[in-house]
This record gives sequence, structure tokens and C-alpha cells, in this order.
Amino acid sequence: MKILIKNASIVNEGLIVQKDLLINGNLIEKIDFSISDPSAHVVDASGKYLLPGLIDDQVHFREPGLTHKGNIYSESRAAVAGGTTSFMEMPNTNPQTLTQELLEAKYQIASQNSLANYSFFMGASNDNIEEVLKTNAKNVCGLKVFMGSSTGNMLVDNEQTLTNIFSKVNILIATHCEDEPMIRANLALFKEKYGDDMPVIHHPTIRSREACFRSSSMAVDLAKKYNTRLHVLHISTKEELALFSNKIPLEEKRITSEACTHHLWFNDQDYASKGNFIKWNPAVKSLSDAEAILAAVLDGTIDVLATDHAPHTLEEKEQNYWTAPSGGPLVQHSLLALLEFYHQGKITLEQIAEKTAHNVAKCFEIEKRGYIREGYFADLVLVDLHKKHLVSKESLLYSCKWSPFDGYEFSSTIDKTIVSGRISYQDGKIIEGESGKRLTFIR
Repeated sequence: MKILIKNASIVNEGLIVQKDLLINGNLIEKIDFSISDPSAHVVDASGKYLLPGLIDDQVHFREPGLTHKGNIYSESRAAVAGGTTSFMEMPNTNPQTLTQELLEAKYQIASQNSLANYSFFMGASNDNIEEVLKTNAKNVCGLKVFMGSSTGNMLVDNEQTLTNIFSKVNILIATHCEDEPMIRANLALFKEKYGDDMPVIHHPTIRSREACFRSSSMAVDLAKKYNTRLHVLHISTKEELALFSNKIPLEEKRITSEACTHHLWFNDQDYASKGNFIKWNPAVKSLSDAEAILAAVLDGTIDVLATDHAPHTLEEKEQNYWTAPSGGPLVQHSLLALLEFYHQGKITLEQIAEKTAHNVAKCFEIEKRGYIREGYFADLVLVDLHKKHLVSKESLLYSCKWSPFDGYEFSSTIDKTIVSGRISYQDGKIIEGESGKRLTFIR
């Protein structure tokens, strides 16, 4: 089917221009001031804004093995409802994605069940370098290295192992950076002080800013030494910003970084009301950290925005501090949260498009996505900036059925989401049908 979007305010590549847009099959065929096509399904976008669909470079959709928390089908539906048209999913599933066979098995699941476009990270462990080196850079987004906060054999904090990885791998390496020995020492101190009755407000002290900076510094030093293509995930402290640059174009950077919605929206004062529902690793820290991270996003020090969507069941999150897992669901509301910042004058629509789509495409060298251009895949989100959206349990598409934004009324609404040329969400409802496409990369 052809789709003709009329009178949209198109937000793309630093400009907002009212134009029509014609989709033919998977691709954008034409963008012009006035287009007519009697064979096309017409969408009147008067008064609404059309942005490139978000590309989330860090999600945990929990399949295989952890599907009581979520799965590729459920979480991709939530992503599409939130305007995210493509995602890159992490390897800490069960089994962990440490072989090419297990990696391909996830692609097979997504080819049948994912409403959004997809890619999956290969996982690194202490002893799978041979499998890692088999990774095809043209159809796999990158390698994920947990330099802190993971389970089993996926915690890679041995310096020799890291040297081996950073010196040999020739694809993008994405890192979770927290110094595990420092965190374990802090955990022991707080366990001795509080026993089982541990207040969650101490989470950012246990998973400290020093632990983040030490680990991020190690990753950056290794990348500089071996000219590795490094992407540091979920920056949570103002101190880490000194490790990154805004002095060179993104296309020329070998070391890039990401910020996440929750580290911009929440701060340590919110633990009193939100408790474990804002318990993430790395931890949500101070208001001054959140403000500094947003400023770094805007000035180009931090390159992309993502979610680190990581659902757990309500029962799991309601346990005590020591037992409750870290992470939470975010993909359905990440764009709405950024649009709230727009309404508050903190970010422009053009900057939202840049940080959630354009720069992700540049950073990962994604083929024909991330922009509203003729000949590119039609991955689009149409938003109504003046129609409110109340977050309620009934509105949630996450399998876990809770949100850290529960009860919040956003100022904007996702009107439609188009994935690879097909309307997949409109009028508050998922349109079931063809699956998303596997992302490919120009490397």
C-alpha cells in the first residue's frame, strides 16, 4: 500500500518544514510541498509533527529464558506505541548470547515476532573471543561488554581479557561501565550497617560515581590505546563527561557515548517516593548530574539518547533492596518524556530527532534509516504536541504492567507510528501484521 502523509510539520536534519510525504512499500518515495496520488491511503497530519522513528540502541527484551518479565513480541509492541521503530537488544538473556548460534536464534525469533525493526548485540565473556571474532559487522549492531553489573560469565573485568577484546575486535564495542570491586566493597559496608533493612536511597552511594568513572576511564584508555570503536552506555555522572569530546564531528569519533531517559528525568530525591521502581544500574544520581548530562547531550559531548529498557515483574520490584533487581520499562514513554522536556524549553524538536535517530544511525552506521529522506526506509512517528496522554496500567503494553511514570500526564501523544512503511500503531492501538526488518550496517 502507498501512504500519503499530507501537511505534516516534518522535523528532520535541523529543520521543521511543512510538506507532504509519499510512502511506497517500505520506502519514502517522495517529499515535496504538494503531492497527490489517487492510489495512496491519505493521512491528514495537519497540526502534527512528523519525526524519524526512534532507534533505541539499548534495550533488554528478556527473550529467551526470562520471558516472565517480557519478550520480543510484547516489548516491541510497547516500543512501537512509544514511537520507537528500531531497537538493539542486549545479550544478557538465558542462555546468554555468547555464540553465533545463540545470536542467530534471537534473530529468528524477532523475524517472526518483532513489530519493530531489530538488531542484537553479540555478548562478550571471559573466554569466547573466538566466537566474538566471527561476528558479521554488516548485520550485527555490535559487541556488548559488561565491565560491571552482570551475572555469570558475562562480567568481564579482567584486564588481560579486556585487552584481548579491545585489541582484536574490529566492530563497535558497547560497554556497561561500573567498577565491580568498588561496588562489592560498598555493598559489604552497607550490609553490615543496615542488615536486611536497607533504604534504597543509598543505591547511588553503593553504585558510586567513583565506580562509574573508574570503569569508564579504563574503557576509554583501552580504546585510545588500540584505536577501538567504543560506545559507552548510560552515562550517569557529570565526572564522566570529561572523558568525551564535542570538538570533532560524530562521523569521525572513535569514542562515543549515550545518555538514558531515566538519568535525565529522575534524581536521587525521587527515591523517597519511587523506591525500587527507579533502581537502575548505573544508579540515578543527583539533580546536578541530570542537568550536566542533559547539557552534554545538547552540546554534542554525549551523542545519543536511549532507554536501557529492562522490565522486571511488579513482584520482583516490590521485594527489599537486596533482592529487588535493577532496571525498569521505558520504551513506551521515552519520546513522550523528551517531548515534555521540549514543552519545558529544555530541548528542541530538532535536537530530539538528532539524538534519538540521526546520531544513532551515524554512530552505528545503519543503512537507510534514521532520517526522513527519499529512498530511505519509512520509519516515522507522528506526534500531537497538544493532546495529553495519561500513563495508567490500562494503557501499558509492557508485559510487566507497571511504569515509573505511572499516574503522570504527558503533554503530548503518539498519534501514529510507521515501521518500514507500514502503519503499526494509531489511535492508541497496535495494528498487528508484518514484522519489522533486520537492521543492516554500512561497514
